[in-house]
Amino acid sequence: MIAFSALARAAYCPRQQYYADRDGDDGQPPPTVRKRQSLAFRYPELRAADDATLAAEPVDRPPAAYRAALDRLASREDWTELVDPAAREVRLTGRECRGVAHKILPGNEGDPPTPSFVSPGQPPDRGVWHPQRVRAVAMAKALAWERERAVPSALIEYPAHGVVRRVDLTTRNKAAYRRTIRTVRGMDGPPPRIDDDAKCAACDYREACGVRSRSLRSLLGL
Repeated sequence: MIAFSALARAAYCPRQQYYADRDGDDGQPPPTVRKRQSLAFRYPELRAADDATLAAEPVDRPPAAYRAALDRLASREDWTELVDPAAREVRLTGRECRGVAHKILPGNEGDPPTPSFVSPGQPPDRGVWHPQRVRAVAMAKALAWERERAVPSALIEYPAHGVVRRVDLTTRNKAAYRRTIRTVRGMDGPPPRIDDDAKCAACDYREACGVRSRSLRSLLGL
C-alpha cells in the first residue's frame, strides 16, 4: 500500500522517493508546517481578524490582501463545507494508496463527498503543483473505494494564501496518477537521475543522488 506522501514525492522526483523510503522518512510534517496547515480550520476567525492579529499568524500576504482572499473564498458554493467539513484528519485506505485527507466535504443534496489536502506552501499561478494533482487523485480514489461511490474531484487548500483549488479526475490527471503508481511499484534500486538542475537545490538527498534541484518538501514548504 503506497502512502499519499510517498506518491507525491515520487511524482516530483522518483529518486528522492527512493532515498526517503530507504531512510525511513514517513512524510510526517514538522510543527511549523502543522501550524500553517491549521489556518485552514480557522477561515471565519481569520477573515474577521485585525491587522495586528494577522501579522502574528503564519500567513504569506499582508493583512488586507489576506482578508480579501478569504472574502473571495467565502463566495464559493462550498464555503460552508470548507469551514465546517463532515470530518477532519481522516485516514483513508484505498485499493492502492492510503493516507490522510485533512477534510472531507460532505456535498449537498446527494452530491459526492470531496476530500481536501491542506498544503503549507504557495500555490502556482494556476491550478496546483503536479505532485499535488497526483495526491488529489489518490485521495479521491481512496475515498471512492471506502464509500463505494464515485468521487470526481478533490481540493488542495493553500491557507497561508487564502486560496483553494479543485482537481478534477480528468483523463490526464488519472494518467499521471497511474504513471506514478507504476514508478513506485517498479522501484528496485535508485531510479535514473533527473536532468533538471533547477528543481532540487535544497533536496536532503542531493549529495547522495548528485542532482542539484529543489525537493518536493522544499517546494511545498515542508
